[in-house]
Amino acid sequence: MNPINVGILGFGTVGTGVAKLLIENQDLIAKRVGTKIPLKRIADIDTTTDRGMTLNPGILINDAHKVINDPKIDIIVETIGGEEIAKELILNALAGGKAVITANKALLAKHGDILFSAATKKGVDLCFEAAVGGCMPIIKTLRESLVGNHIYEMIGILNGTCNYILSKITDEGISFETALAQAKDGGYAEADHTLDVEGLDAAHKLALLSGLAYGMRVDFDDIYIEGISKVTPLDIAFAKEFGYRIKLLAIGKNKNGHVEARVHPTMIPDNSILASVNGTLNAIMVKGDAVGKMLLSGHGAGMMPTASAIISDLADVARNLMYQTCCRVPVLSYQPENIIPHPVLPMADIITNYYFRFAALDQPGVLSKIAGILGNHEISIKSVHQKGRKNNGAVPLVMLTHQAREADVRQALDEIRALDMVGDDPVVIRIED
Repeated sequence: MNPINVGILGFGTVGTGVAKLLIENQDLIAKRVGTKIPLKRIADIDTTTDRGMTLNPGILINDAHKVINDPKIDIIVETIGGEEIAKELILNALAGGKAVITANKALLAKHGDILFSAATKKGVDLCFEAAVGGCMPIIKTLRESLVGNHIYEMIGILNGTCNYILSKITDEGISFETALAQAKDGGYAEADHTLDVEGLDAAHKLALLSGLAYGMRVDFDDIYIEGISKVTPLDIAFAKEFGYRIKLLAIGKNKNGHVEARVHPTMIPDNSILASVNGTLNAIMVKGDAVGKMLLSGHGAGMMPTASAIISDLADVARNLMYQTCCRVPVLSYQPENIIPHPVLPMADIITNYYFRFAALDQPGVLSKIAGILGNHEISIKSVHQKGRKNNGAVPLVMLTHQAREADVRQALDEIRALDMVGDDPVVIRIED
């Protein structure tokens, strides 16, 4: 059997990991796939930095187009990241009839329609297992293993940086700023941490998962996104008292054709499986009508976990090429003609439970006034706690609610903010029981 040659675009952390696996595990991969998958070319603007490995002369070059246009290369692996340059290179590779593998979730979440359409039109594979959850095989699970299931829910911890920070605050009682600094020192957070801590990275992944699970085109702007930068040790401590842990969750639900897609800090029971997923690990719970609830967990980022997921795509594509076929599994699980625009339920219509923390003046009538406003908006209080040291005459007033509608909560909080007896901005955290 003729070898199937690979070209890599980008020789950073992930590209280096892919190269290492292709070289160091080449015999193992060949035994499992049925043919050799040699690394023929790598393109990167930096051809001098030591990546801790020795390449044969001529493999590393600085021209991505020479890799794409090489007639002997069958599969292109894109690990450059970013949007515009990566998009252009992937489209050029697809137009040239080459299969493409990428881990670029931001690109796929925002421009997936163009790329998926180009791959389908040309009749070549476009795979992205590594784009969500690192080595956690959620893409393959949704596309193949759960093909006979209606997917009701997907609730996941999909950003290792946020999970690390929240775990440190919870276990050590340190501030967000201190935990973020430790994440950067440990290599778990980028210098520009905005994509991670503000929830954008998790939202990119949720957009892809929603497309796979529900056969829909997801407008990224329709996803509600709230990060963790305002989560405090005080709220984490209160959550612990109530039997909860706070996690940044990506939540996708399909209830009677109404699809939810939201990313935000969430309180979950501390005896739940997701609550025990700490550090940089990722995990996702999927609920289907046939399988019930199932959980996947693993390292969501890093050189070798991400490279492992890319190699799994390489094996799938190589097997297709060996038998002169492609696109055996639709890129978004559904056949292209069955993928339709589907509106995401507005956040104002979401119904869930809530945690509120108010900075209330320690004087008679405060509790009844706040409770009255909540009641006027049909928000039922489940429990109330008022304790702690005064801060400028105010004490923390904490409430848990029964299920309420987001729009009603927002209106009630607007009225409560206007009260002279309430200082600071109320803290709101949603609860998934």
